[in-house]
Amino acid sequence: MQIAIDLPNDFVAFQAVPEIQQDVCISYALWLYQQKRVTLVKAAELAGCNVYDFMSICKKNQIPVIDITRDELLEELSGFSQV
Repeated sequence: MQIAIDLPNDFVAFQAVPEIQQDVCISYALWLYQQKRVTLVKAAELAGCNVYDFMSICKKNQIPVIDITRDELLEELSGFSQV
């Protein structure tokens, strides 16, 4: 699906149209992921990159990728030592 957005001409002069399209897709993917409306994999797909690149983009934008507390992680890891 395509969505048309009207932008002022002076704004478009700063970037080529493909760059603007990519930036908009990445921004929307970040927003959807941050709002927990899509998974990490789906957000990466929307952003047009692989999961690892999207995780890096999240880090640059200070969006946590792993949503687990320190205590939850320690509890999870404690189960491995008992095996």
